[in-house]
Amino acid sequence: MNLLVVGASGFLGAEVCRQAVAAGHRVVGTYHRAAVAVPGVVAHRLDVTDRAAVRALLTGVRPDAVVATPYRYDDWAVTADGAAHIAVAAAEVGARLVHLSSDALHAGRPKPYADEDVPTPLHAYGAAKAAAETAVRAVDPGAALVRTSLIVGEGSKQIQLCRDALAGRATLFTDELRCPVHVADLAAAVLELVPGDYAGLLNVAGPEAVSRAELGLLVARYDGVDAGGLRTTTIAAAGLHRPGEVVLDSARAAGLLRTRLRAVSELYA
Repeated sequence: MNLLVVGASGFLGAEVCRQAVAAGHRVVGTYHRAAVAVPGVVAHRLDVTDRAAVRALLTGVRPDAVVATPYRYDDWAVTADGAAHIAVAAAEVGARLVHLSSDALHAGRPKPYADEDVPTPLHAYGAAKAAAETAVRAVDPGAALVRTSLIVGEGSKQIQLCRDALAGRATLFTDELRCPVHVADLAAAVLELVPGDYAGLLNVAGPEAVSRAELGLLVARYDGVDAGGLRTTTIAAAGLHRPGEVVLDSARAAGLLRTRLRAVSELYA
């Protein structure tokens, strides 16, 4: 397969590239700032906000499939407009598209979120991810849109945040629940979707919901360090307006995919 990974220098994008190369695919990966550090990947610098540049790259590469992972937390043009540019260009060359979305587009509630639940964003990043989904679905109804949660694994920003909180350099919320997923599991699931015909939204996250503070305790146990210094607070006490309980129901993905999405307590046992 001729695979294009947009955002190949990112944490997830790099893992998708590693697994794809190991499977024998020809992989082209894009980057904007940090270079692609995966052996066997043909790297191209790309600004996804430049529609003409995105179109030129896909026209030149002619990929069989595109995995789109790019985002920038505080940049609408990258997260929303960039997703639209990729979807249009992929459709023009007839490439299968797997687009990565996020649980950040949900506002939070006690009931788990199903695959097709509509976005209810509380902040700009969530709104940008929702807009990206709308654009992708409008341009390419056959695309697979993967909604995921906190991505963990060695090198993950989420795990580093836990270690910072254990060292007193950060604070974790006791009332912010997510469904962490290991980067290797998520990448494998994404690559399973590439040759298939699944279309639409699909929750792909870990089967276990934990708070950020609970994740910090798991990391402490895994690292063998004292959790007594773990700094915690609540969203209300911090004076913030952000999603609290966002639990993705990934039952459909568990039944559809061969990849086993491991629980975070298993990963950090």
